[in-house]
Amino acid sequence: MDEEDGGELGAMFPTPEGKRRLLRDVVVSFVLAGKDTTSSALTWLFWLLAANPRCERRVHDEVSRSPDGDVKGMHYLHAAITEAMRLYPPVPFNGRMAVADDVLPGGAAVRAGWFANYSAYVMGRMEKLWGKDFLEFSPERWLRDGDGDGGEFVAVDAARYPVFHAGPRVCLGKEMAYMQMKTVAAAVLRRFSVDVAAPAPRMESPPAYEMTATMKMKGGLWVRLRRRE
Repeated sequence: MDEEDGGELGAMFPTPEGKRRLLRDVVVSFVLAGKDTTSSALTWLFWLLAANPRCERRVHDEVSRSPDGDVKGMHYLHAAITEAMRLYPPVPFNGRMAVADDVLPGGAAVRAGWFANYSAYVMGRMEKLWGKDFLEFSPERWLRDGDGDGGEFVAVDAARYPVFHAGPRVCLGKEMAYMQMKTVAAAVLRRFSVDVAAPAPRMESPPAYEMTATMKMKGGLWVRLRRRE
């Protein structure tokens, strides 16, 4: 931001005081945003895999092919985590305050000082965005050649999938969060099968959730770990 071409953020925070305030906000965001979000996403991931054994087998097959723990090439696991967050985003709603009058792409006027809010939870369950199978857990929707073993993960526009927000305020910990979640999930699923306690997990009867700053599974997820042969 201090270089000759500071870009969009440099124009938004041209003074030293503004830059310090931005840095403070970034640090606070790291402390608060990273506390419960990754654990919430992993909780829903393990439940969804238990409710979809076919997907769990594909994840296990993939992580078993990488005994050294290198998660970078685990495209199906990456897709499964992304799909879990589509249905159960760790931060289900978010918003921003307009600093000046503006007009949204859809034509709605926003005045200075107004809050513009959106729900990643609702957007992740819209048929017009995800098709008729929008309520299904389908990691394959994120893969090029998703039916084969070598499907490559393909992201979509952040405005369609705002789980990590979008634009200049996109979540700074996105890549770190993916790395953490993939590492934990791969380590667990490579060694153990995760049996969810009663009731048996079924997509038609998802667990209750509680809405705080993050979307937590109400009562937590009770499981029994069985070491794989």
